[in-house]
Amino acid sequence: MTADTPGTTNTTKPADTFVRDQWYVAAYGSEVGRELLARTVCGEPLVFYRTEDGRPVALADRCVHRRYPLSESALDGDRVVCGYHGFTYDTTGTCVAVPGQKRVPRTARVAAYPVVEQDSFVWVWIGDPARSAGTAPPRAPWLADTENYTTVCGMEPLDARYELLVDNLLDLSHETYLHGGYIGTPEVAATPITTEADDENAIVRVSRHMDDAECPPFYARSTGIEGRITRWQDIEYLAPCLYLLHSRIAPTGVLPEADGSDPNGFHTEITYAITPSTATTTYDFWAVSRDFARDDEEVSRFLHDFNREVVMQDVVALNKLEKVIAAEPDTVQELSINIDTGGLAARRVLKRLREAGRAAGAPGGAETGTAAGAAR
Repeated sequence: MTADTPGTTNTTKPADTFVRDQWYVAAYGSEVGRELLARTVCGEPLVFYRTEDGRPVALADRCVHRRYPLSESALDGDRVVCGYHGFTYDTTGTCVAVPGQKRVPRTARVAAYPVVEQDSFVWVWIGDPARSAGTAPPRAPWLADTENYTTVCGMEPLDARYELLVDNLLDLSHETYLHGGYIGTPEVAATPITTEADDENAIVRVSRHMDDAECPPFYARSTGIEGRITRWQDIEYLAPCLYLLHSRIAPTGVLPEADGSDPNGFHTEITYAITPSTATTTYDFWAVSRDFARDDEEVSRFLHDFNREVVMQDVVALNKLEKVIAAEPDTVQELSINIDTGGLAARRVLKRLREAGRAAGAPGGAETGTAAGAAR
């Protein structure tokens, strides 16, 4: 199915509801340990930790008694002991001890969320826990493939709604202007794109193939290529959370072999997990995985620091854009052109997912005081 036709549309405003009954990245696996970690995902305050046998757990980050943040509390074995009055919760969110009495009120429990650890991420299910059965988060397998890829990564918070980051990543023409001297070259904005929207599977694909392009510093310094390059950018946006950019570069004229192998190309898998925190804040998880210079620590340091600078350029720009849009009336119109077809397709997919969630009766959040499921 083709993407939306560009034209004039209303300026993006925060969604009435988040897309629920979905998996979202809440943290890197390396962030979740025996220290309590607070994250807010789709407006729901959560606390994460690992059990003594290493399993990640996610609970609602509010004690049922007086709403004290459990993330500001302490662990006793695999149980969380509220730092205010000592209410104690097990990994299912059930309160197993209260101060001053032996009887634990039947309703003394907090929501527990389904959790999956996959491809270096800790994913959490937001919505009806029963609907997570038989589902799995989307894959970014190179993040865990240490035999074939070396990965550098990070996370930056945005003071902007997550739809703005989706728009940003699906329109890479901005690289020419916002990221000039880093990853942008004139050819990125000048080269037409192809866009495909798979509504059934909630996937948007955008491709830009440049046959003869300037080599930006990001690749020149990491690969050692001198001169002009063939540069391919193939995007997959797996709505609502995961963005994959399959990047291939090689000296101009060097193409994959007839059998599909590509021994003379340099391949970078760039992953973004785009996780809405609140209606106007976002977690921007980013990772750069490469199949070249894999053991070169200097290249790893360069790619980490250089890519973080690029990410921060986006953060600064989107934070400014959030302030502009928030101050505008709903009647303001925006103009879309051909380069926006990927972003427009993503907006349509996200709208459909929201509507499907509402039609299925997806809850607005896990209700404290009711067991919403067991962490697994």
